[in-house]
Amino acid sequence: MSQAQTNLILVGAPGSGKGTQAKRLQQEYGIPQISTGDMLRAAVRAGSELGKQASSYMNAGKLVPDPLLVNLIRHRIQEPDASHGFVLDGFPRTVPQAEALDEMLTEQDRSLTRVVVMDVPDAEIVERISGRRTCANCGATFHVQFSPPEKEGVCDVCGAVQLHQREDDREEKVRTRLDAYRDQTAAVIPYYAAQGLVGTIDGNQAPEQVTEAIRDQIRRGKNGAEAP
Repeated sequence: MSQAQTNLILVGAPGSGKGTQAKRLQQEYGIPQISTGDMLRAAVRAGSELGKQASSYMNAGKLVPDPLLVNLIRHRIQEPDASHGFVLDGFPRTVPQAEALDEMLTEQDRSLTRVVVMDVPDAEIVERISGRRTCANCGATFHVQFSPPEKEGVCDVCGAVQLHQREDDREEKVRTRLDAYRDQTAAVIPYYAAQGLVGTIDGNQAPEQVTEAIRDQIRRGKNGAEAP
């Protein structure tokens, strides 16, 4: 693996800020944010062979098999913009996915720099997500407490009076998603900890402070020993 590469995984519950931080890292380090959900949708839209395979599962309401997801990532990180590294957001979600990812990276003579766990209390997660409001017209998002629209119930972007709470953002659904995270995804943390790759940060800080904590984890690299 080239020493210039920065290959990261962000792990955290829904609403912990992974997407926000992945976008910041993408800009700062010049490495792509890789979301399997985004890739699946793009592959389906493009009508690629992988997209057709994924679509057959998605249309049937089934989970896309791990080998297909890993194959998507394999192709994605071979693209020129990933030559200096990547940020994986939302993958792996299970230990078998983590094992398949390790095998794939080894085949490409690449390795992970750090697995950053963004720790946020459940109560904060519920508040963050259940307070979201989305414009049904243009998709803009707001938050009743942290970033409300200038005029209550009216979208700042398009002026539509169509702000609503998505079904997945309701408190009971958020708690169900948190349970699923603990039951499945949280298991990848000890898996990567055994490899000396895990660094846990306080995700309940201002976004700028969270970014700086992730930078520190990148500098530390494997086994948490800060590079000179």
